[in-house]
Amino acid sequence: MTYAMAPDGTRIAYQLQGRGAPLVLLAGQANDHHWWDAVRADFHSARSTLTLDYRGTGDSDKPDAPYSTELFARDVIAVLDELGIDRADVYGTSMGGRVAQHLAARHPHRVGALVLGCASPGGPHSVERGNDVRRALTQPQPGAARQSLLELMYTPRWLASHPGPHHTLGDPRMPAHARRHHLAASNRHDAWHLLPDISAPTLVVHGSDDLLNPTANAPLLADRIPGARLHLVPHARHAYFEECRTHASPLVLDFLTTARKP
Repeated sequence: MTYAMAPDGTRIAYQLQGRGAPLVLLAGQANDHHWWDAVRADFHSARSTLTLDYRGTGDSDKPDAPYSTELFARDVIAVLDELGIDRADVYGTSMGGRVAQHLAARHPHRVGALVLGCASPGGPHSVERGNDVRRALTQPQPGAARQSLLELMYTPRWLASHPGPHHTLGDPRMPAHARRHHLAASNRHDAWHLLPDISAPTLVVHGSDDLLNPTANAPLLADRIPGARLHLVPHARHAYFEECRTHASPLVLDFLTTARKP
């Protein structure tokens, strides 16, 4: 296992695969690098991929202290520093897209091109999920909330032919305190005032039928970030990057290739 040391002494586990210019892949809330297992190889034709286990997940340390999306971004910088990577492209999905906003706005010289998938700006300017979705995710019956999350991630047709295991439902090894800190970090995210400072070429991608993080957040991001492009994946839910990988992965690679041209 390979680790980087964050400034506060927390060990951050990371995974580097493939060859080529580095692409940092950032997972969703309460998930480790396995979030990307189904699709990371899609990028290895042109890129190496760098993932990490957020503090509180996977093989990283799990301190019982407040987390934030800005703190997660500093952990990414620690990993880049450990590897001697001065600049990398970044693709963040869900909470990873929130972390990526801090990376691009606060560390512009470290981010080449930026892809924000199924993300939101957070705070009062974002569009919150509906109360029916909130209720579905907090059902007391065993397995009911998990099933609701599955159906928010993927379409019924896809689930019928892909019984799992599904690596987008949270790291099962996380202690309870880490889950609480991840939830708080995501809920407290508000990068609205930072978005105009993002100078990296940016692509915003979102499933057209995403109710977990409502699709209306995508144009908010695209309109707020200078020069950003917007792409909605038709009929896709929150995990568009996996279910619609044959659409989404080439889209992202094409954007990154174009963005790197002088």
